[in-house]
Amino acid sequence: MQTKQIVFTAPCVAELLDAPCLPPKENEVTVSLEYSAISSGTEKANFIGARNGINVAEDEEAVFPRTVGYSAAGVVSEIGSDITDLKIGDKVVVYWGKHKKDITVNRNNVIKIPDGVSTKEASMALISTFPLAAIRKTKLEIGESAMVMGLGILGIFAVQELKVAGAYPVIAVDPVKERREFALKLGADYALDPTDDNFVKEVIALSDGGVNVCIEVTGLGIGLIQALDCMKQMGRVALLGCTRSSHFEIDYYGKVHGRGISLIGAHTMARPKIESSAGLWTDVDDLKAILNLVKGNRLNFKDMICEIHSPKEANEIYNRLVNEKSFPIGVLFDWRNV
Repeated sequence: MQTKQIVFTAPCVAELLDAPCLPPKENEVTVSLEYSAISSGTEKANFIGARNGINVAEDEEAVFPRTVGYSAAGVVSEIGSDITDLKIGDKVVVYWGKHKKDITVNRNNVIKIPDGVSTKEASMALISTFPLAAIRKTKLEIGESAMVMGLGILGIFAVQELKVAGAYPVIAVDPVKERREFALKLGADYALDPTDDNFVKEVIALSDGGVNVCIEVTGLGIGLIQALDCMKQMGRVALLGCTRSSHFEIDYYGKVHGRGISLIGAHTMARPKIESSAGLWTDVDDLKAILNLVKGNRLNFKDMICEIHSPKEANEIYNRLVNEKSFPIGVLFDWRNV
């Protein structure tokens, strides 16, 4: 069977191309996507050919074509002979898939969407588990102060999840005014510009001496250095943003070692694959938790969705992602009429 898939055929070129969709094997399902979500940092890096992946050298030449997209939702259209807990017509999240209209994946890569949660909302669920895993690793306790450095899609999810987890105050940080305003709309207690001269002093004042927890999402050296300057003694910084360049220096003795700061690797792949434990949940268990929190109106995914586009517009959308300073937070592809 032929279907359609978004492919980056060269740096800064996205095309919607014909692609095969194989019938499911015994333990596989085929899903007709309704929506897939753009994960801005990862997909921008892939689109321009920047470093992407923990085992990729900074000067390694990018290889094209490449395919992206790992958070989506749709309807089961075909099931393998060994599948007994899903049926055709079930609405599911597809995680670690692709921006592809019809996709066949292992049964372990789909989760049923609970009643009351739309496929639009559910299409972003996997992306939202990344900051959730980072927050778990910090062992945040109710009433601790928290800061989010960088307010792209991961940062806005982090703001919401910190609030649900009981952090106060939640301080959102980004140089782009529109993103600060969006963070306040989604639950941040304060939103600050890191380029302001009094930024560090203001964070320390708002958090009664420095923040306990920081979710660092910029992936920039300056972002991490500023975060360290805002930390309370014995604070914890989760490194969620992918630092694609190592060309910066940190005064580890003064900013980390001497103050007892914990730097925590929080890449989403740095999590258990099979069994969850305190602070270390599998992506499957985090996905279930996220969907339940959306169902229970603890997390607001509806207002995260800023734009919905046809996959036929992929080249325009990805070039906007590269060039627009305030690219919208939640952008989905609608596959229903492709």
